[in-house]
Amino acid sequence: MTTAHPPATAPSASPSGAGPGRDPSALPAVLRTEFRLFLREPGALFWVVVFPPALLTILGCIPSFREASADLGGRRTVDLYVPVAVLLSMIVSGVQTMPSILTGYRERGILRRLRATPARPHHLLTAQIVLHGCASLASVLLVLAIGRLAFDVSVPRQLAGYLPAVALTASAALSLGAVLSAAARTTKIAQTVGTLAFFPMMFTAGVWLPVQAMPDTLRHVVEFTPFGAASQALDQAATGSWPGWTHLGVTALWTAVFAGTAVRRFRWE
Repeated sequence: MTTAHPPATAPSASPSGAGPGRDPSALPAVLRTEFRLFLREPGALFWVVVFPPALLTILGCIPSFREASADLGGRRTVDLYVPVAVLLSMIVSGVQTMPSILTGYRERGILRRLRATPARPHHLLTAQIVLHGCASLASVLLVLAIGRLAFDVSVPRQLAGYLPAVALTASAALSLGAVLSAAARTTKIAQTVGTLAFFPMMFTAGVWLPVQAMPDTLRHVVEFTPFGAASQALDQAATGSWPGWTHLGVTALWTAVFAGTAVRRFRWE
């Protein structure tokens, strides 16, 4: 779905004699460079920022999706697809875009060469997480705006609960991306594994059938997956309830598992 962009140019060593990793300007410099490179990737920007709002717009144009349904407790299908679209941008970032970029850097020896500069590999990882997190946030805002202005979907009524649910979901998706980056030795493997993970993640997030509309048994199973739990948490906050602690806990647990696995398995060379 996306291709890795060219490597960032790490800042040169400080003339003041500061050793590698001690230059406080290294992270901002890497972040600026990665930001410029990220803007040159129209494919990544489309799938992360544009595709989820576009999907919501297409689904919202279906007349039956704008009609209240007794099977959904008087809610409309388009109401249920707002949290799905929010999740979709994070899933694309985590399993499609970020792994390809980081694996490409490792495959071409960029991470190894960073050790000879004031920039450190974790600066690059941090920059990627920040950029993909910001891109996902832009998509979330677009989804909420389109849902409200075009289809009269209420803005999240429990904002205090919605924000931590979004943050946890983004953390889970990007932590999963770090795991894929750690496990894949080449860019092609990262893209293949990411694609294989993408479709099950979309199903559990409710792209084909919203989690709230699934049969009870299937819904209970899906709620123990990171994005199934996140979908429920986001929907609960959107309707005015505090997200269920079970759903937040499941998402947080998966985030911890993904992050721990990535730390143990990640290799810079």
